[in-house]
Amino acid sequence: MSKRFIGSRQTTIGREIELSGTGVHSGAPVSMVLHPAEADTGFRFLVSKRGRIISEIPADVRYVKNLTLCTVIGDDAGVTVGTVEHLLAALRGLSIDNCYIEIDSREVPIMDGSAAAFVAAIDEVGIRELAQPRKYIKVLKPIRIDEGDCWGELTPHSSFFLDVQIDFETPLIGRQRMALEMNAGAFRNEISRARTFGFMRDVENLWKAGLALGASLDNTVALADDRIMNAEGLRYPQEFVRHKMLDAVGDLALAGAPILAAYRSVRGGHRLNAHVLQALFADKEAWTMVRAPWVRDPVSVDVPVGVAAVNYAADRT
Repeated sequence: MSKRFIGSRQTTIGREIELSGTGVHSGAPVSMVLHPAEADTGFRFLVSKRGRIISEIPADVRYVKNLTLCTVIGDDAGVTVGTVEHLLAALRGLSIDNCYIEIDSREVPIMDGSAAAFVAAIDEVGIRELAQPRKYIKVLKPIRIDEGDCWGELTPHSSFFLDVQIDFETPLIGRQRMALEMNAGAFRNEISRARTFGFMRDVENLWKAGLALGASLDNTVALADDRIMNAEGLRYPQEFVRHKMLDAVGDLALAGAPILAAYRSVRGGHRLNAHVLQALFADKEAWTMVRAPWVRDPVSVDVPVGVAAVNYAADRT
């Protein structure tokens, strides 16, 4: 058995993945192809129109354009892609570093409202290691954002630790908190199948605003005043906070590399997640880029997101 440092090399998907579905806000059909990508590519959306690529948008917090109900990234010409968080969560959650995402719509398909369909598709093609060492963003000091009664904080940690708390007045949710040392196994088993949720009382206003046009009981946990409308009920205990964790994994993927930090979020969401990342990168003393030890013989392997950073070297490139 090899004694090399597992998770030390960058990864991509094994081969192309074709996916199709519906945009949860637009209600429009979406076709998407995930392509393997070379080292140091990161995640990049290739927006196509009539078979021609019209924009390449990095999945990077600097390209965030809107954070209302979902995360939207875009370019300076006004081309945008929304609801990117569930797909990015699947990629980062399964320890994938590089992928081109070709899409013919301005919204990633909602699938079943979770990351499960993306995880299943990635599992089918496998994960391929590349020759270059994995790079990480190492948080060096606490970064905190307070927005009313909501707050989020990144603190130094040897891997990726996630601690999320939500608090809704309805007794169907109430106060829920969950904390996990996040790695591929934890993401797959504890987080990936948790679905987005919404309140029936908000539906009419969302429709008037041109939002949630593709939402249904097939892709959303719908809450009435006194009951969950979905006949099958919940997939997990505390599915609501688990979905908020899934969103946080996807939103923090906009850092551009895996993060070595503990992230605590209280009553947060897409806006808070993005603002914490923006505050991190605004303080050059709060973070550094590090790389895993150099090793030989790349192989195909499923590797964890969170791994010990004790031997990491500062990236001087």
